[in-house]
Amino acid sequence: MARIVMKFGGTSMAGIERIRSVANRVKREWAAGNDVAVVVSAMSGETDRLVGFCREASPLYDAREYDVVVSAGEQVTSGLLAIALQAVGVPARSWLGWQLPIRTSDGHASARIGDIETAGVLGAMANREVAVIPGFQGLAAGERVTTLGRGGSDTSAVAMAAALKADRCDIYTDVDGVYTTDPRIVPRARKLKRVTYEEMLELASVGAKVLQTRSVGLAMKENVRVQVLSSFVDDNAPAADTLPGTMIVGEEEVEAMERQLITGIAHDKNEAKITLTSVPDKPGSVGGVFAPLAEANINVDMIVQNIAHSTGSTDVTFTVPSADLAKSLDVLGRAKAEIGYESLVHDTRVAKISVVGVGMRSHAGVASKMFTTLGERGINIQAITTSEIKVSVLIHEDETELAVRVLHTAYGLDAEDPAA
Repeated sequence: MARIVMKFGGTSMAGIERIRSVANRVKREWAAGNDVAVVVSAMSGETDRLVGFCREASPLYDAREYDVVVSAGEQVTSGLLAIALQAVGVPARSWLGWQLPIRTSDGHASARIGDIETAGVLGAMANREVAVIPGFQGLAAGERVTTLGRGGSDTSAVAMAAALKADRCDIYTDVDGVYTTDPRIVPRARKLKRVTYEEMLELASVGAKVLQTRSVGLAMKENVRVQVLSSFVDDNAPAADTLPGTMIVGEEEVEAMERQLITGIAHDKNEAKITLTSVPDKPGSVGGVFAPLAEANINVDMIVQNIAHSTGSTDVTFTVPSADLAKSLDVLGRAKAEIGYESLVHDTRVAKISVVGVGMRSHAGVASKMFTTLGERGINIQAITTSEIKVSVLIHEDETELAVRVLHTAYGLDAEDPAA
């Protein structure tokens, strides 16, 4: 029999009926003889509600007390699920982050997991008891409650699976797997049986919302097999290991014949483009642009430095997350004299389109096909960035859906049957 960590997101826990459905799904795995630990998120919308209370209390709230407040959502659902499991005959108990404990850094609201003590949970499993663990939370030095940042329950689940040496981590969400692209844009998108850690990490980082980026990175580091499944299935559905979800695994588990040149097309409209004009064209100028942004913890993605002007200056274009635009403009405005640029222009009507696949390593022409395909449809490319298994371009946001559709077809990703 297997040792499994099951994780249920906010939509899966949205109300008592949904929690009862989750309890029945957990019961099936437990009744099959598997050792089970469950990690839960807060009810859908609950964390936003608690964050709102903090902001109402004080715009300059103490991050330590913020963590105390927002971690309460997962505490509620862990207790409710334990009660629901007991009601269907499954021995269960909740284990809060401080009770295990899950040791973290002291970066309140963005803590990182350092160590998890598993003796209590392993003892419970030995007695055929299901451990229900709130995601998103841990314990820092000084016995202060911490949270891992938004979406941190995925990371909690993967970390628990690694600590427990679980056979796999099943993440139940409101989608039934990882697709070649967003099925709402391309009805002929195909669900993938297997995706490598590297591919999922790239897809998550460029807009695919199935898994949190940190959780994928941790799964890759700890070699945790992660399965993405839908919790919105009939209560009489078969056990998870027979459901057609998507398995996130090491590259060695993906057979050569299954490996495609391109795995998926992702899009992200949460980008903002910034251009600094007439930056002095001399050594150190570009560093002067990005150093203050780095000090403000603002992540810069795409960077384009234009050809130098005859005046001895150049234009520098780059992207930042839309949520960080206001902060970026403030930082760059205060550093204008030191940088020496003439003007600052920003644009939020942009989107990042990415093609991802480990097959790029051994095949030429991937980027060329992308640029040619977009050009043939009159889609202008504003910036480009690449990695070993990814090519991303920045385009106008109004052309997002068209770009995704034509690229999906160009790389042969369309399913023969829309229902496939």
